[in-house]
Amino acid sequence: QVQLVESGGTLVQAGGSLRLSCAASGRTISTYAMGWFRQAPGKEREFVAAISWSGGTTYYEDSVKGRFTISRVNAKNTVYLQMNSLKPEDTAIYYCVGDPRSIGTKAYDFMFWGQGTQVTVSS
Repeated sequence: QVQLVESGGTLVQAGGSLRLSCAASGRTISTYAMGWFRQAPGKEREFVAAISWSGGTTYYEDSVKGRFTISRVNAKNTVYLQMNSLKPEDTAIYYCVGDPRSIGTKAYDFMFWGQGTQVTVSS
Protein backbone atom coordinates (compact mmCIF):
# COMPACT_ATOMS: atom_id res chain seq x y z
CA GLN A 1 0.00 0.00 0.00
CA VAL A 2 1.23 3.46 -0.90
CA GLN A 3 0.27 6.62 0.96
CA LEU A 4 0.52 9.91 -0.91
CA VAL A 5 0.58 13.26 0.88
CA GLU A 6 0.42 16.50 -1.05
CA SER A 7 1.71 19.84 0.18
CA GLY A 8 2.40 23.30 -1.13
CA GLY A 9 -1.09 24.47 -1.95
CA THR A 10 -1.96 28.01 -0.92
CA LEU A 11 -3.45 31.29 -2.07
CA VAL A 12 -1.48 33.01 -4.82
CA GLN A 13 -2.09 35.93 -7.15
CA ALA A 14 -2.63 35.46 -10.86
CA GLY A 15 0.69 35.30 -12.67
CA GLY A 16 2.43 33.81 -9.67
CA SER A 17 4.08 30.43 -9.16
CA LEU A 18 3.72 27.50 -6.82
CA ARG A 19 5.40 24.16 -6.42
CA LEU A 20 3.33 21.28 -5.17
CA SER A 21 5.02 18.29 -3.60
CA CYS A 22 3.79 14.74 -3.20
CA ALA A 23 5.58 12.59 -0.65
CA ALA A 24 5.02 8.87 -0.86
CA SER A 25 5.36 6.39 1.99
CA GLY A 26 4.68 2.72 2.51
CA ARG A 27 6.79 1.58 -0.39
CA THR A 28 9.06 3.00 -3.01
CA ILE A 29 7.41 4.67 -5.99
CA SER A 30 10.52 4.44 -8.13
CA THR A 31 8.75 2.01 -10.50
CA TYR A 32 5.40 3.79 -10.39
CA ALA A 33 3.83 6.10 -12.91
CA MET A 34 2.82 9.25 -11.04
CA GLY A 35 0.57 12.15 -11.82
CA TRP A 36 -1.62 15.03 -10.76
CA PHE A 37 -5.34 15.59 -11.16
CA ARG A 38 -7.42 18.54 -10.03
CA GLN A 39 -11.02 19.30 -9.24
CA ALA A 40 -12.52 22.76 -9.17
CA PRO A 41 -15.77 23.57 -7.36
CA GLY A 42 -18.75 22.35 -9.35
CA LYS A 43 -16.56 20.76 -12.00
CA GLU A 44 -15.46 17.29 -12.94
CA ARG A 45 -12.10 16.02 -11.84
CA GLU A 46 -9.56 16.50 -14.62
CA PHE A 47 -6.14 15.25 -15.56
CA VAL A 48 -3.26 17.72 -15.17
CA ALA A 49 0.03 15.92 -15.71
CA ALA A 50 1.70 12.52 -15.52
CA ILE A 51 5.25 11.18 -15.49
CA SER A 52 6.64 7.72 -16.13
CA TRP A 53 8.69 5.86 -13.55
CA SER A 54 11.96 7.01 -15.14
CA GLY A 55 10.82 10.54 -15.80
CA GLY A 56 11.45 9.99 -19.48
CA THR A 57 7.83 10.41 -20.52
CA THR A 58 5.48 13.17 -19.46
CA TYR A 59 1.94 14.12 -20.43
CA TYR A 60 0.12 17.40 -19.82
CA GLU A 61 -3.41 18.63 -20.16
CA ASP A 62 -3.53 21.20 -22.95
CA SER A 63 -4.38 24.19 -20.76
CA VAL A 64 -1.28 23.73 -18.59
CA LYS A 65 1.28 22.94 -21.28
CA GLY A 66 4.14 25.39 -21.15
CA ARG A 67 3.13 26.58 -17.67
CA PHE A 68 3.29 23.45 -15.49
CA THR A 69 6.13 20.97 -15.15
CA ILE A 70 5.93 17.58 -13.47
CA SER A 71 9.10 16.03 -12.11
CA ARG A 72 10.21 13.38 -9.67
CA VAL A 73 13.11 12.48 -7.42
CA ASN A 74 12.90 8.75 -6.86
CA ALA A 75 15.59 8.81 -4.21
CA LYS A 76 13.30 11.04 -2.16
CA ASN A 77 10.12 9.15 -3.07
CA THR A 78 8.69 12.50 -4.09
CA VAL A 79 6.91 13.98 -7.09
CA TYR A 80 6.57 17.68 -7.84
CA LEU A 81 4.34 19.93 -9.87
CA GLN A 82 5.86 23.30 -10.69
CA MET A 83 3.11 25.72 -11.66
CA ASN A 84 3.99 29.03 -13.29
CA SER A 85 1.89 31.83 -14.77
CA LEU A 86 -1.03 30.75 -12.65
CA LYS A 87 -4.53 31.77 -13.68
CA PRO A 88 -7.75 31.99 -11.66
CA GLU A 89 -9.04 28.99 -13.62
CA ASP A 90 -6.25 26.91 -12.09
CA THR A 91 -8.04 27.19 -8.74
CA ALA A 92 -8.81 23.65 -7.58
CA ILE A 93 -7.93 20.88 -5.21
CA TYR A 94 -4.88 19.14 -6.63
CA TYR A 95 -4.49 15.41 -6.11
CA CYS A 96 -1.33 13.36 -6.40
CA VAL A 97 -1.83 9.93 -7.96
CA GLY A 98 0.30 6.86 -8.53
CA ASP A 99 0.15 3.44 -10.11
CA PRO A 100 2.57 0.53 -10.57
CA ARG A 101 1.40 0.01 -14.14
CA SER A 102 2.27 2.11 -17.16
CA ILE A 103 1.65 5.84 -17.42
CA GLY A 104 -1.84 7.05 -18.26
CA THR A 105 -4.06 10.12 -18.31
CA LYS A 106 -7.33 8.77 -17.00
CA ALA A 107 -8.41 8.59 -13.40
CA TYR A 108 -8.84 4.82 -13.68
CA ASP A 109 -5.18 4.51 -14.70
CA PHE A 110 -4.11 5.36 -11.15
CA MET A 111 -4.67 3.13 -8.16
CA PHE A 112 -3.39 5.37 -5.37
CA TRP A 113 -4.66 8.85 -4.58
CA GLY A 114 -3.68 11.47 -2.03
CA GLN A 115 -6.10 13.60 -0.03
CA GLY A 116 -5.44 16.73 -2.05
CA THR A 117 -4.10 20.22 -1.49
CA GLN A 118 -6.01 23.42 -2.20
CA VAL A 119 -4.64 25.90 -4.72
CA THR A 120 -6.43 29.22 -4.99
CA VAL A 121 -5.45 31.78 -7.60
CA SER A 122 -6.83 35.28 -7.09
CA SER A 123 -7.36 37.69 -9.95
